[in-house]
Amino acid sequence: MSRKGNCWHNAVSESFFHTLKTECVNHENYATREAARKSIFDYIEVFYNRQRLRSNNGYLSPVEFEKLHKPA
Repeated sequence: MSRKGNCWHNAVSESFFHTLKTECVNHENYATREAARKSIFDYIEVFYNRQRLRSNNGYLSPVEFEKLHKPA
């Protein structure tokens, strides 16, 4: 890191957290920390990692992309 607050050094994580906030967190009012934890876990593990379409994958979900490129 060259200096404090330089987002270009962690652009990938900054991008992920922006996506998490805009697609999940900002649309919710969590009653408890446990509710927040479950919602965010479900978003990441169920939707983001398996279903969400990615432009760098030709607009396929990670699961679909993996099926196409997995050796037989």
